[in-house]
Amino acid sequence: MHKHYLTIKTAAKATLEINKSCFIAHVARTETEKQALDFLVGIRKQHHDATHNCFACIAGSRDEFQKSDDDGEPVGTAGKPIWEVIRKSQLCDTTIVVTRYFGGIKLGSGGLIRAYGKSASEGIRAAGIVERVLHSRIGIDIAYNLLGLLENILITQGYTITDKRFTDLVRLYVLVESGQEFRLQKLATDITAGAAYFSEQGIAYAENDYVE
Repeated sequence: MHKHYLTIKTAAKATLEINKSCFIAHVARTETEKQALDFLVGIRKQHHDATHNCFACIAGSRDEFQKSDDDGEPVGTAGKPIWEVIRKSQLCDTTIVVTRYFGGIKLGSGGLIRAYGKSASEGIRAAGIVERVLHSRIGIDIAYNLLGLLENILITQGYTITDKRFTDLVRLYVLVESGQEFRLQKLATDITAGAAYFSEQGIAYAENDYVE
């Protein structure tokens, strides 16, 4: 499992016209082989009348699923350039399908490589990139009257609260970077005058916009 990695922010598409051919890049976050292939099948159904639906993906907790497909274009001119763009962008859990509607002008091998690579790049630009960092998920149980105060201070201090559960107490689920659990516990203990109770609730990813 990655401790931190880059992936796309949101599903998106980008359309380019190159020498009268229409190229449509469809981008999705896919964390498993099944998600990647399901996305590909969906795009191929949506654009069943297209000349080609070429794709590439890198997915899995260890990038173990990597695949590309030229879908009838000359070998190495479509799927591989898309895959190269994903790899060079250092993205994981990402699938890109580039749909081509042929416009009547042949591009040649070099032209196809550039067209599919540019389409993939524009798709990523439209989707945006985030950095996902693995965090510990800590449960903090407090009385109802302490909720507003603790929640506001935690948010001000930059912590991410992913969920709340209401029973006889309120439990906040808070993400904290590995190794910083004690700092969070000390802060919550000080705010509540010792009336906070902590429990480990597994791990989860926090996301931040990525700026090169």
